Amino acid sequence: MGVEAELREEFDRWERKETAVLEVLPYPLLAVSVLFTLLQPLWGAQVHLPAALGLSTALTAWVLWFHTLHPESHRDGPLMGLYYAGLVAMTACLVLLTPWFGFFAFIGYVHAFQYLKGRWRYVGVAVTSAVTAVSYVGGSAGITAKEWWKWPAVSAITTVLAMAAFYADVMSARRNDRQKRALVELHRANADLEAALAENAGLHAQLLVQAREAGVLDERQRMAGEIHDTLAQGLAGILTQLQAAEQASDHPATARRHVANAMDLARESLVEARRTVRAVGPSALAESRLPDAIGDVARRWSEVNRVEAVLTTTGDARPMRTDVEVALLRTAQEALANVAKHARADRVALTLSYMEDLVTLDVLDDGVGFLVDAKRAGGSPDGGFGLAGMRQRVRRLAGRLDVESEPGGGTAITVTVPAIPAGGEG
Repeated sequence: MGVEAELREEFDRWERKETAVLEVLPYPLLAVSVLFTLLQPLWGAQVHLPAALGLSTALTAWVLWFHTLHPESHRDGPLMGLYYAGLVAMTACLVLLTPWFGFFAFIGYVHAFQYLKGRWRYVGVAVTSAVTAVSYVGGSAGITAKEWWKWPAVSAITTVLAMAAFYADVMSARRNDRQKRALVELHRANADLEAALAENAGLHAQLLVQAREAGVLDERQRMAGEIHDTLAQGLAGILTQLQAAEQASDHPATARRHVANAMDLARESLVEARRTVRAVGPSALAESRLPDAIGDVARRWSEVNRVEAVLTTTGDARPMRTDVEVALLRTAQEALANVAKHARADRVALTLSYMEDLVTLDVLDDGVGFLVDAKRAGGSPDGGFGLAGMRQRVRRLAGRLDVESEPGGGTAITVTVPAIPAGGEG
């Protein structure tokens, strides 16, 4: 864009110089013509000085008024046509008086280009060529009956040459205009590009901020879910076992069993908490496949809570992407924790079903059940933090969670997620 600015500055500088020269050019040309006219008597030539000086004065005033003092009239085509006609007429009279005004006649070409439009420019060039041809043949004294042909011949040659030069000048001016327009368009395009780049930079920065905020929010949600699924559930289980141990103080064997369960839960919770901080998947999945991991969770839960829990696996059990398996495992843990806290069930059935495009987990208990709408109305719209956490996990995978229950009729929780294979795209 530095080259573009330099070219525009060069064009502007050249135009300013050209405009300044053309503004004053008529006056030195007229001065030279008058000077040579005044010197003619010294050379023995006859010239009507009063007429020449009078016409020169009138011509100076004419050019000064239209050309110099009133530039706002330069856009008025008819008015400038009148100016040009007066200019050529007075110049022709002066050239007939003395050929030295041929110097000034040159200004007719310049002003034809500046002030006439379209074909009238070429008419002005032809007329100016005829006037200058008079000076070439020596003025009116050179046009005699014997050599009358000189002026038409010189005029024709001068007109052809002037027309060719004038046409080349017009073409050059058009090229310059096109180049100027191209530079203006280039400047505008560069300005638009700079504005677009600045806007894109702002949007990029905004997206980075939003991405960081989304990452922070996602990490908070992950940590909240993991804390609930590990520490909160573990602490609740430990508290339940210790309360049971306290109530069984009269039965030492039973109390020791509850205390041992509490210690096991504490160890498992500690391991899971450390893995959560390191953003590592659950230890159960690190050591076994998903069906085995859920089966082990159900078995240990059944031992602790003295409630039968059975897992059934259907379909082609194949490795899924980590976040899919974590969501299903955490759903099983949360559902079993809810059964232990609220259902007072005697049996829980878990079904893990592998289909072509989906994986589902059903958790059914024969407990007391509840009114689903009433549960949603209390606390949070999702029916407690546990259900809310499960729904958030499942929604992040474009899955769904359904809860069906009624008082005395048990509860069924169904989670359906896409069957994204290990190493597959999300």
